[in-house]
Amino acid sequence: MPTPHQRAKSPLRFLPRVALGVTLIAVPATAFAANSPSDAGDGRSTTAVAPAAVGLDDPAKKEIAMKIVSSAENSSLDWKAQYKYIEDIGDGRGYTAGIIGFCSGTGDMLDLVELYTQRKPGNVLAKYLPALRNVDGSDSHAGLDPNFTKDWKKAAEDSAFKTAQNDERDRVYFNPAVSRGKSDGVGVLGQFIYYDAIVMHGDGGDATSFSSIRKRALAKAKPPAQGGNEKTYLNAFLDARVWAMKQEEAHEDTSRVDTAQRVFVQKNNLNLKTPLDWKVYGDSFHID
Repeated sequence: MPTPHQRAKSPLRFLPRVALGVTLIAVPATAFAANSPSDAGDGRSTTAVAPAAVGLDDPAKKEIAMKIVSSAENSSLDWKAQYKYIEDIGDGRGYTAGIIGFCSGTGDMLDLVELYTQRKPGNVLAKYLPALRNVDGSDSHAGLDPNFTKDWKKAAEDSAFKTAQNDERDRVYFNPAVSRGKSDGVGVLGQFIYYDAIVMHGDGGDATSFSSIRKRALAKAKPPAQGGNEKTYLNAFLDARVWAMKQEEAHEDTSRVDTAQRVFVQKNNLNLKTPLDWKVYGDSFHID
């Protein structure tokens, strides 16, 4: 691929697959209405409603989020070049592939190929579905080698497969993170911090899942929705995130928090306004 991956240097992958335990509560942005006399001076009132606050689901902000995650996952801002990415990074989760690191050992790769096959029966990856079901929960390549990686790259030339990757990313990771972030009252940066945590840790009942990280943070600080200070809460969440990362050797490099997300919090850039500068694993990145 155009930019060499650095996954071997710091492989960062999901915990074993578990059902999403996030309560998805969509909370609309607060709108402020004010009555004022009309310009005609006839005593009638007009209602002015402030535009809804921008969230991470705003297309421009979502593009930024994808680039920042790609800087950590792929050592590149070119996240769209990652549809074809696939390798076994030796982290016990089998093959890691695609724009968000779908893994053959954690079930999300299986879900992706099932969706793709639902939409396009007979595709080049459909024949691997039995093997993907068998290797789920392990690092085995049984039934996948020797041609799975070649066929994955071929599938990545198909716009339907790219769309399936986008849709599964949103369903499993992006949308839950944004929904929970909005319900907690955090802004664009906070929603991104949630998203990156779910990308790495998944969600469920184990101690290092997203929900458990959030629970540890809530024990230290209140989110804005509960009257807390946003910056204080985000720092508490990042503290809990770092603790969770250090519980697994594959996640021991915490620079995606320390020299990226934490920097944005310290600069009070709660809306992820550009330009942005950060580092991951010693590499510097910039978005205008």
